[in-house]
Amino acid sequence: MVQEEWETLESLKEVRMKWFQNALLISCLTVLLLATSFSVPTQTRKPQPDIKIDNAIRAEVIETIIKQLNEQYVFPETAKEIEKALRERVRRKEYDHITSAAELAKTLTTLLLELSRDQHLSVNYSFEPIPIHAKKTEPTPAEREGLRNYGEAINFGFEKVERLPANIGYLRLNLFFPAEYGGETAVAAMNFVANTEALIIDLRGNDGGNPDMVVLLASYLFGNEPVRLSDLYHREGNATQQFWTLPFVPGKRYIGKDVYILTSKRTFSAAEAFTYDLQNLKRATVIGEITGGGANPRDVVRINEHFWIGLPTARAINPITRTNWEGTGVQPDVEVPADLALKTAQLIAVKKFLATATDENRINNLNKLIEALQKELDELKKKS
Repeated sequence: MVQEEWETLESLKEVRMKWFQNALLISCLTVLLLATSFSVPTQTRKPQPDIKIDNAIRAEVIETIIKQLNEQYVFPETAKEIEKALRERVRRKEYDHITSAAELAKTLTTLLLELSRDQHLSVNYSFEPIPIHAKKTEPTPAEREGLRNYGEAINFGFEKVERLPANIGYLRLNLFFPAEYGGETAVAAMNFVANTEALIIDLRGNDGGNPDMVVLLASYLFGNEPVRLSDLYHREGNATQQFWTLPFVPGKRYIGKDVYILTSKRTFSAAEAFTYDLQNLKRATVIGEITGGGANPRDVVRINEHFWIGLPTARAINPITRTNWEGTGVQPDVEVPADLALKTAQLIAVKKFLATATDENRINNLNKLIEALQKELDELKKKS
């Protein structure tokens, strides 16, 4: 999601490179800060030591936030509202009592969220010094190696691929890793499920990632003719980029068969984009919980060695709805608690198989499976 319309493969490469650089920067900060788009579940993060701050640091942080919002935030009018609110609170000396770096970051983030309703907009504290990253067109070999090593350690986000009863494919994806690194794994996963009769894509633990992986996986679900998935408006250059499925993918496409996407409250950002786009294209049925509601891709902007801003510089625009899911989340077609989503999807898929089955043995087997799945679902409901 970056700049102008894709009309050639060369422009696609340029788009991917810019997004790769953003993901790379975020990835590097993840290692240093333990918090970014490649986020770690909160319960697994080690608490950071706090540091004491003074008036000068508070002023630096607030003034830098105001400056960066006015220069880069995708909603300039909201940036002005935030500036007005911050300056009024500074005038009333509301922040003078804050001597904790962590508390300042939390307090400012709360205000920004209250005024913007933008889940990607945040002020963040890091005990470990944040390095200065100069803008460049190519990542260094060390950065590439570091990102690849990180990807391999988590199998590029692909947690599980299997064939469920009744020949239903199941793909659990916890992160949309850059396709430059995770593309081979994605291709292998889609080829594994190619001959199944329905596909469940589990994004309940997926909190985002890189859009070129979104495009790659979505491309398997449509034919050779490119399909427009989404647009992204960038404040810089006042430009809008269109995203289309790819005219070629390695292996078989997954077309003419039902797709189900599982969601939870944790499903966020790029995972929401994938879900929202496929839902509005009538290519997938969404089952689970309303998602987190983060539609505006962000950059990581360093304030000083201990503070940084998650700053949205673009906003997603769906070509069908002309809007996005920011602040509202993606609304599931079948809303159920996250822990019931998988069995619910299996039941829906198997019942649909049964509706068109003609072979007596298949009908009997499907009825038995429906009975077993319903029993398992009922047991889960008792526990939830």
